[in-house]
Amino acid sequence: MKTQRIAALGLAFAFLASAVLAADAKKVTSGPKVGSELAGPFHPLNVTGAKAGKKNCLYCENGNNPVAMIFARECSPSLQKLIKKIDESTAKNSGCEMGSFVVFCSDDEGLADKLKKVAKDEDLKKIVLSIDNPAGPKGYEVSKDADVTVILYKDRTVKANYAFKKGELKEKDIEAIVKDLPKITK
Repeated sequence: MKTQRIAALGLAFAFLASAVLAADAKKVTSGPKVGSELAGPFHPLNVTGAKAGKKNCLYCENGNNPVAMIFARECSPSLQKLIKKIDESTAKNSGCEMGSFVVFCSDDEGLADKLKKVAKDEDLKKIVLSIDNPAGPKGYEVSKDADVTVILYKDRTVKANYAFKKGELKEKDIEAIVKDLPKITK
């Protein structure tokens, strides 16, 4: 009887462990790791902001300030919610000169017009929307499997990293990202 219980517990543990491993296998890894320094300058086409219509280094522009940097493949409704929240947080944290920008990794020729519309519809004030090549900037390790990659950094060192496959970014994730902003603003 005791042997059967031990065997049943062992079987239950093995099942639970395999379920956890399977869930982790589905996660996507994208962007520089927490604690690492950023790869350096890159020059996406700025669609909004002071340098709209020009290729401009947002990494350079923000220097050592706290920054929320997002890499995205397409502009989904959940991403728009995240962008709006980050824009609001950037305005609230102007005292520490927080910056924020989104780099759309795409070769969609009509994307710039779509992003201008998003900026207007969402009444974005601070966050810069930009476009780079589908692979993302060299050295930033943006996964082709990641639809959204969020990097929070300060002093050009990564403090938090989030990555989501298409359709995975949910309201609870947006709240978690916003809740992590003090890692770079304090």
